[in-house]
Amino acid sequence: MSDYLAIDLGAESGRVILGRLRNGRLSMKEVHRFSNGAITANGTLRWDIIRIFREIRVGLARGAKLGRIKSVACDSWGVDYVLLKGDGPLLSLPFTYRDERSFKSYELAMCKFSEKQLFEGTGIASISINTLYQLLDDARNRPELLKMADKFLLIGDYVNFLLTGVARAEETLISGSQCWDVRRRDWARPVLRKLGIPLHLLPKPVAPGVKLGKLRPYLAAETGLRSAHVVTTCVHDTAAAVAAVPARPGKDWAYLSSGTWSLLGVELDRPVVSETVRKARYTNEVGFGGTSRFLKNLVGLWILQECRREWMERGEVSDYGEIVRLALQTPSLRSFIRPDDPRFTRRGDMVAKVQAFCRETRQPVPRTHGEIARCVLESLALLYRVEMDALERLTGRRLAVLHIVGGGSRNGLLNQATADATGRTVVTGPVEATAAGNILIQAVAMKELRGLKGVREVMRKSFPCKNYLPRANVRWGDALRRFKSLKRA
Repeated sequence: MSDYLAIDLGAESGRVILGRLRNGRLSMKEVHRFSNGAITANGTLRWDIIRIFREIRVGLARGAKLGRIKSVACDSWGVDYVLLKGDGPLLSLPFTYRDERSFKSYELAMCKFSEKQLFEGTGIASISINTLYQLLDDARNRPELLKMADKFLLIGDYVNFLLTGVARAEETLISGSQCWDVRRRDWARPVLRKLGIPLHLLPKPVAPGVKLGKLRPYLAAETGLRSAHVVTTCVHDTAAAVAAVPARPGKDWAYLSSGTWSLLGVELDRPVVSETVRKARYTNEVGFGGTSRFLKNLVGLWILQECRREWMERGEVSDYGEIVRLALQTPSLRSFIRPDDPRFTRRGDMVAKVQAFCRETRQPVPRTHGEIARCVLESLALLYRVEMDALERLTGRRLAVLHIVGGGSRNGLLNQATADATGRTVVTGPVEATAAGNILIQAVAMKELRGLKGVREVMRKSFPCKNYLPRANVRWGDALRRFKSLKRA
C-alpha cells in the first residue's frame, strides 16, 4: 500500500496527481491543476517554464500533506527542450514546437539529408516540429547559446533535473526527438554531426522505471517530501499512456492516445525500419518494458481546440460539451477535411482553414459551430480508418480492437464515429491513462509491481471501460471513398 505523486504536463494544462495503490487497485486524486500555453516573446512562441516549475512545487507541497509519498515522477509532451550550463536554471526560455522556426530548418535539413537517410539513421519519421530541426535552428541562428551550453534537456527531463540536480535523457522521451537511433538505442551521432549540432550537449540516457535520486534539499524542506524518491517514469506522456492501456495479452489491438495529437499505433518487440514504413510515415519510439511503439503522429483534437479558442475570443461557444451537442444536431457525413493537410498544423484562423478546405474541394461549406465540429470529428474518424488499415498492412496483424485513452476518450460522438468508420470495436478509457501509467511505472521502480504485465493487470481492475460497437451503415463506405479522394496541399 503506497502513495505516489505524478507530475503530468500537457500543452494546455499541468497537474499534480496523487495515486494510491491498495490491494491491486489504483485510485487517483488531482491535488493541483494549472493552466499552460505558449507565451509570445519578441515575436516567438515560448514556454514559461519557470512559472510551470513554480506550480509544480505548489502541487508537490499539497500532495505531501495527503499521504506518505513513496516517489515522484514527471511526464510531459515531447520535442521541446531547455539549454543549460552547469547547475544554472536555464540559458533562455524554451521555444514551443509550434513556433515558425522549425519549418525553415526542416527544409535546410532536407538539403543535407534525404528523408530516407534520416529515417535509416534514426527510425523516426521526419516531422518539422522534431527536436532535431529545432536544434538545427539554434545552430544556425543562436550558435553562441549552443557554445555556452553544456547540455540540453527535453521538458520532462528538465523538470527531473530541477527536482534532483541529475541530468539524464529518458529513452521514451528522447526517442521521439529524431536525435536518437532507435535500433542502436543511442544518440544518432552521425546525423547530429552532419547537421552541425554539437555533441557535447548530449546528456547520458536512462531507461524508464529507474530511481533517479532524491529531491534537492531545499525542495524536500519546502514541500515536505523528505523521504520521497524521484523516478524516471515513461517521461513521454504518450509512452506512459500506452503502458496504461488496459488491453489483455494478444496482438489484435491498437492504441490511440487521443488529445491535441492523435497517436495511433501498436506495440512491437522491436523497431521496424524499412522503406515501406518510411513512405507510410510511421515512426518507432521506445516503450516501457523493452517494447517498441510503432505509431503515427496525427493531428488530433488540435483543430477543434483552435476553433474553440477562436469562438471563445469572440464570446461565442466555449464548452466542449456544448460543442458536441451542437454537432449532434447537424447532418452527419456532409463535409470532410483532411486533418493531415499541413495547413492544419499551424496556429491561427482554424475556422477559416476548415471552411477554405471544404470550398476548395467543392463540398458544402460548414458555417455553424455544430457543422464545423461535426466536420472535424468525422474527418478524424475517417483518418483513423485509413491509418488502421495501413497498420494492418505494415505489421501483418488483424486489428479487431482499438483502445482509445486520454482526454479524447470522453467524446462520445468521436468514439462512435470511429467505431463506425473503422468497422472495429472501440474500447475507451481511462481518461487519465497518462497519469495512471506515470504512477504505476513508479510502482514498478519501487518494486511494488512487476513489469508491464503487472501495470495492465492493475489498470483492468481499477478503471471501467466503455465499448462502442460498429453500426452497419452503407453511408460510411461512401464517406470513406469521398475522404480518400480529397487532395492535401
